[in-house]
Amino acid sequence: MTTTAATLVAQQSPRRATNIAALRSFPAFFHLRPVVVIGNLSLSDNGDLRLADETSSVRVVFKGATPEGLAEVRGEFWDLGRMNADDARLAGYDLPKTFRIDPEGSWPRPGTVTAILASAVAETTPPSSATIRGMVLNPARFLDQKVTVTGQFAGRNLLGDLPDAPAKSRYDFVIRSADAAIWVANLRPRGKDFELALDARIDTGRWVEVSGVLQQGRGLQWLDATGTAIALSTPPVETTAQETPIRVPAAPAPEVVFSTPTSEETDVPMTTNIRIQFSRDIDASTLKGHITVKYAEGNTQPRGEPEALTTEFTTQYLPGNRVLEIRFAKPLEPLRLVNVDLGDGILGMDRQPLVPWTLTFTTGAP
Repeated sequence: MTTTAATLVAQQSPRRATNIAALRSFPAFFHLRPVVVIGNLSLSDNGDLRLADETSSVRVVFKGATPEGLAEVRGEFWDLGRMNADDARLAGYDLPKTFRIDPEGSWPRPGTVTAILASAVAETTPPSSATIRGMVLNPARFLDQKVTVTGQFAGRNLLGDLPDAPAKSRYDFVIRSADAAIWVANLRPRGKDFELALDARIDTGRWVEVSGVLQQGRGLQWLDATGTAIALSTPPVETTAQETPIRVPAAPAPEVVFSTPTSEETDVPMTTNIRIQFSRDIDASTLKGHITVKYAEGNTQPRGEPEALTTEFTTQYLPGNRVLEIRFAKPLEPLRLVNVDLGDGILGMDRQPLVPWTLTFTTGAP
């Protein structure tokens, strides 16, 4: 899919209810997505319009009149570090004034300059009752409270509603309603005469009722449902036919965000293991046959020894922190350039392909 096509999908998709903590923690996930966020809107001393919650804030770009106080902001979220300086979408903006970007300096890194390009801003009031949408938009209102909500089962984030998992138990799952979604932790999705599939879409969309204590961390919210039960349910009265089924944009393709050794690192110990962390959950069954580790062809071999291009290794995927470990059967050869390739065919849990990736490093002397 081309970049243009992906942009069109995001523009035509319904807005995603979220909060400032999530936007700041996962800018790559929300980049170019339409969102709706609630916070206290105010004009800062430098002229920036900021939407704030209890701990942080986000820049809002809006050309119309804005209210003071609690407001609902609808618009598209931009992470300018993931755009180029010559991006056509930036053509109509004064970069220094609007985004505090020095045109003569280096372009900002991903995640450092973000904004909501608002299409609508309106006064609002805090949610009066606990719903999935209300908790996502205003988590502080219900934090540490036990609530009961109804939503559509979405397995282990099978529909890509949320940027990451809290990893509280092996049975964590997502429920969703209208334009919002939340994790449920410490509760196996089964009851009398039913068990819902965590890793297959056969049960997505089924309505369930769950209870739990609202918790949050790392920009995520979840219901701690320890000691409770799940029950099959029906859509709440306020859910309209227009809201069901819920169609959301595909989540960004998974990509490598960190590795040890790092790219182009030198003097790497010959006994090293490789750790590769991904931005999203990976289907471990798709790793087999798509990982290659070899010495660079033509790389100088010490002491005139024969050229060996491959090395034996084993892999282990750790889903809790989305890390792939590569362990070698024997120490790597000294002073060799090593290439690690993650090729086509590796998929995320929502079946999106991993962006192909190569790591290159050089081993040290014995």
